[in-house]
Amino acid sequence: MPRPALVRYAGLAGSLLLAVSAYLGGAHSPWSPNITPGTIFAGANGVLLPLSWLAGTVLLVGAWWVGRRDVPSARWAYVTAGLWMVPLLPFLPLGSYDVYSYACQGWQQAAGLDPYAGGVDLLGCPWADAVSPTWTDSPAPYGPVFLLLAALAAKIGGGSLTVTVAVLRIVALLGVVLIAVSLPALTRRTGVPLKRAVWLALACPLVPIHLVSGAHNDAVMVGLILAGLALAAARRPLPAGALFGLAIGVKATAVVVVPFALLLVFSSRKWRPAAELLGGVVAALAVVSLVSGRGFGWITGLTGSGASVQWTSPPTAVGLTIGLFGVDAVPVTRVIGIVLLAFVLVGLWWRALRGGDVWRNTGLAMAATVVLSPVFHPWYATWALALLAVTLREESRWVAAPAAVASVLCLPDGYNLALAVKTQGAVAMTVLIGYLGFKAIDAVKSSRSLPAGPDHAGDQLSRRDP
Repeated sequence: MPRPALVRYAGLAGSLLLAVSAYLGGAHSPWSPNITPGTIFAGANGVLLPLSWLAGTVLLVGAWWVGRRDVPSARWAYVTAGLWMVPLLPFLPLGSYDVYSYACQGWQQAAGLDPYAGGVDLLGCPWADAVSPTWTDSPAPYGPVFLLLAALAAKIGGGSLTVTVAVLRIVALLGVVLIAVSLPALTRRTGVPLKRAVWLALACPLVPIHLVSGAHNDAVMVGLILAGLALAAARRPLPAGALFGLAIGVKATAVVVVPFALLLVFSSRKWRPAAELLGGVVAALAVVSLVSGRGFGWITGLTGSGASVQWTSPPTAVGLTIGLFGVDAVPVTRVIGIVLLAFVLVGLWWRALRGGDVWRNTGLAMAATVVLSPVFHPWYATWALALLAVTLREESRWVAAPAAVASVLCLPDGYNLALAVKTQGAVAMTVLIGYLGFKAIDAVKSSRSLPAGPDHAGDQLSRRDP
């Protein structure tokens, strides 16, 4: 069997096995996650469920990893990515209970309640028993665009949680489709081979597991961002700005891309395109905020997303490591991470303004946002992955490796394996940060210490070359 066919069908076999694990032990209502490393080793979940999850994950991740160097064509990559998604569509969500929070927030919005005023414990929801206890007292951390979409799903569901979740999954799938149709226009601008971008952005296991099966709204945000960037590159600033506004109205993270998009439309000291783009952003946000009936109260709900404390976020990991010595440092290290992120984003934007590659710096800005944010969930990696897929022209291993690791973190019904090694993971992450920081400082020192003048090897070479 040719290697591409082997990659395609190995991944499909993995997806089918993950569908089995979703059927047997996906996130279900009421909330009762009962699959942990302890229950697996004790045999409480039987044999088929853990084996189907393990084998399916290994096959899917392995096929994606091996296949990234041997993608025959963009069409082949699109078809393969689609085949890997299909088996997971009919079954329970994998890896997270978040979709049930979406359903309740949609029900609250449809019922005329304000999801930004409190959680399901205060406002109620017919499916409240399906919501993770972590979020029962938290207001909605999403923008008005997603509230309207979730409310539509709840209305179509007509009181059925199953139908509501199915509609939310369709919404997420449409977000993935928007990513897919935006990739050709973006790769034409960046010069990255389309087949390579499709493979990284759509065939990554995070997409079928978390965006499609888990129905995470990140799919909609990323799709709108890519579509907005495609329009900005085509010098259509007003509709591009509107799409960015809608993306921010799903998750505020999308605002990171806007300053870089301004550089795509700004040229020859003409300010009008930039003003149109910003006008589109503001207008879209204002309209959806008014249509939702919540005004700009949704901004206050953003603070609730930091309730999760996991070492998979580097700033949080450093705080947890310091906490081993009896000091609660997580709030401080998270603030430091945000401050550092602000400096990094400004630096990347300034570099792009001064003639750097705008596309590359946009991808790096989103990657920095993922790395330095107070919270990291596996599906957050898709924010950066989609942008880096259309901007990186060199080796993709440093992007693919973290995405592959993130793909295996969640057990079928949502238990995050990072919880099983909380202390060890925090220390390991802190050591890794220290190592990378040392390497970065050493690289800067080395570049500054290079000799200048006629004795410099580079000068000698250039003098000999014709």
